[in-house]
Amino acid sequence: MSKIKRILKAIGPGFVTGAADDDPSGIGTYSQTGAQFGFSQLWTAPFSFPFMVVVQEICARIGLVTGKGLSRVIKEHYSKKVLYFAVLLVVLANTFNIGADLGAMAATTKMLFGFNFVFWLFAITILSLTLQIFVPYKTYSKILKYFGLSLLTYVITAFIVSESWKDILFSTIIPSFSFKTEYLLNIVAILGTTISPYLFFWQASEEVEEEVAHHKLSSMGSGTPKVNSNNVHDLRVDTFFGMLFSNLAMFFIIVTTASTLGVNGIRDIQTADQAAEALRPLAGDFAYLLFTLGVVGIGLLAVPVLAGSASYALSEIFGWKEGLYRKFKQAHGFYGIIIAATLIGLLINLTPIPPFKLLYYTAVFNGVCAPALLVIIMFVSSNKKIMGEFVNSKFSNVMGWIITVFMGFCAIALILASIFS
Repeated sequence: MSKIKRILKAIGPGFVTGAADDDPSGIGTYSQTGAQFGFSQLWTAPFSFPFMVVVQEICARIGLVTGKGLSRVIKEHYSKKVLYFAVLLVVLANTFNIGADLGAMAATTKMLFGFNFVFWLFAITILSLTLQIFVPYKTYSKILKYFGLSLLTYVITAFIVSESWKDILFSTIIPSFSFKTEYLLNIVAILGTTISPYLFFWQASEEVEEEVAHHKLSSMGSGTPKVNSNNVHDLRVDTFFGMLFSNLAMFFIIVTTASTLGVNGIRDIQTADQAAEALRPLAGDFAYLLFTLGVVGIGLLAVPVLAGSASYALSEIFGWKEGLYRKFKQAHGFYGIIIAATLIGLLINLTPIPPFKLLYYTAVFNGVCAPALLVIIMFVSSNKKIMGEFVNSKFSNVMGWIITVFMGFCAIALILASIFS
């Protein structure tokens, strides 16, 4: 029992990060994967899992050891060009992702209740901003953990639908690969929504938030916390379970949509009601309700992560007071960036791009941006001047560079295939 209690106590930012990883953009991408490619890309789940754990553990360890977010660490130890490049990528990626998630939440709510899409878009944006600004972080983070449980509906549905588990096992274990543009596009989208730029900055900063909450630091970026091997162990447990939850949800969303949408000829998901049909075997006429609860619940978890990580990055550049533990009047600049990023995301939805298409192409954009940021993160986490005795192990270095090179290769291959197709 004591071991179980210790594990439950250790679960924190890593689990929230893992659940936020399966945001509406993730749900949309995995649904499109199952519908378009069936089981053939299931291998990406076990393939990506160890890399997700390693990358997020590295980011979390940087925050834990330095007591600073990624932006501040880069600012103090590297050139301004590197800093501005990294922050520009994450702010752009996050803003598009916020827009995609808000649009998906509005589209699913409209599907269920009717009314106008724009009405729901503004209503959900106001609700999200209200929660971020006026609800204390400790309270909010406890609530956020439970929104992720809505993804279990895909697991249940997968076992209700008649499956060819032999085919599922084969596709999970034996990778298939193609240099066709649509195949590469989807691989980049999957990697972009599992190993996402916004999660790098978010988890590093949330580890620092936790240190402030536990009085190891007086405020974010002030001083260096005392860290021991037990702290790093707890961080790794937290990250492992967060990424495991995220990866299992990814796997079962692909299985479920391949077995429902794919076999019924829905190959290209354009609308919320098409995506919701995946849950019909479990919920029947309540499929739309279940799908809406899942997308809106995870969206309310993900939008603060997206806006917050962009705000951490920019606030550290300008030297502003930062942190969700602060009240609005204590950190106007920090919350101002959150408001601005969310409102720009709202405006993106007033373009002609369908919300569920925007989800997918946002994931692709994340996948193209991530390799450059991973290069910077790998250099930071291997620097003894920054990390001291807690630099990357040989395993972390090997795994980190493998996924950096692989994601870079896929992004370049996609660009070349698009040019020459």
